[in-house]
Order: sequence, then C-alpha cells, then structure tokens
Amino acid sequence: MLLLGAVACEKTNGVRPNGNTGPGFSGTMTTDDAANIAAGALSSSSNGIADLAADATLSAANIGSAHPKCGTIRSDTISRKSNAGSPYTYSYNLTYNFQVDCNSGGQPDSLSSNLVYSGSYGGPNMSSTNSGSSIFGVSGLLSTDTAFVINGVYKRAGSFASKADTANHGADNINLTITNLTLKKPGRFIESGSATISITGSTPKQSAFSYTGTVVFKSNGTATLTLNGTVYNINLNTGWLQRT
Repeated sequence: MLLLGAVACEKTNGVRPNGNTGPGFSGTMTTDDAANIAAGALSSSSNGIADLAADATLSAANIGSAHPKCGTIRSDTISRKSNAGSPYTYSYNLTYNFQVDCNSGGQPDSLSSNLVYSGSYGGPNMSSTNSGSSIFGVSGLLSTDTAFVINGVYKRAGSFASKADTANHGADNINLTITNLTLKKPGRFIESGSATISITGSTPKQSAFSYTGTVVFKSNGTATLTLNGTVYNINLNTGWLQRT
C-alpha cells in the first residue's frame, strides 16, 4: 500500500532528503526526511491511513447491509502484498475487530474498529519495518447517511532507512489523531478530514528528533502536510511527496 513519498530525483518529486548526491551524508533527520516518513503513514502504497480507512468503511458497508444487531462483533484477518514489478513494495498482516454500535433509538449506526498490524514497505527513497494499531469510530451505517465518517487514532513504530542518505537510518514512532475523515458513499473515496501528527525517533548520529504538524485531506486524492512549518503535498495513492 503506500510508500512515501518520493521518487529518486528532484525533477520528479521536488524533495530529495538532505539534498545529498554523493559521499559525506549527514545521517541526521531533516524536515524532508520526516515528511517522507509521514507520507508512508498516510498513503496506500505503504499500508497507511488511506488503506485503513478503505478497509474500515468497506466493513461498515458490508456489515450495515446485513442488518446486524447492536453489539454484533466481527473479526477479519488480511494479508497484503504489492504486485510484482511495482516500484513500491510492501507486505502487511492485519487483524481487525469490529463492533456494531447503535444510536439512542436502537438503530445500528456506527462501528467501533480496532486494528493491529505488522509488516514492511520499500520505495525509491525510503524503506521501513513497522507495526502498529488503530482505534476508529466509523459512523454512516444508516441507509440515509451519505458518507462514512472516521474519528480515532493511528500509531506506527519501527525502523526506517533512507535510500537518499544511506547514513540516515534509525527508529521512529508516528502518532496521528484523525478528525472527521469523510468518505462519500457509495465509492468511499476520501472527500475531506484532518489530523494532527507527531513523529519522534532517533538515528545513530542524532540521539533524538521530534516533528509535529497537521494533515488536511483533500477530495482529489491528495493531502496537505504541514510539518514544523513546512508545507508538502502528498499523493495518497503512491505516497509521492512535493514541497510547496
């Protein structure tokens, strides 16, 4: 699913972490590096939010159409791998648990979604092995609802390695709090929403790093990431990243 951002040169994606082209890499985290990590947590090419939102809303649509009782619990295990020949590679195992929640009138109107996952991804500029979890509330089960709306938290922790700066590798932790991530029915494409994000970690040459910012989801399949004051556009399908 997603990989983050970036292609191998400035002409095609606008961001080359650290601007390094030869020996003498710094091995320290820059805002561009952190943005690449963020893109990996968001896009479908690296099992990011875009994929998890699609999973949760598909389950909501399927469960809702079955006219479930309040409190119904469903579980689902998914294994995903990238297609052969793709420039973005990934392999993830995911375990979902869903519970049907009802409104004050006793109508099933939302799902509680809990996920644990683990896996890895790689792309032109970054690779990562990680695991994590998400806790989502998904409203929109009623037939009169025109969209699914997700609120909740998403976490990812693991190791990363930059391909643009081979000295830059280490551990990272990503936390997102998602607000009103809206997917219109019936296609379930992201229409709007926002999130706050924090990225922390360390590299062998940098004892600790910390970045915070915001994400605004757009209806055109992109998101705007503002990280420590720098603004980026992210393709939520490929993870392609460009500084604005």
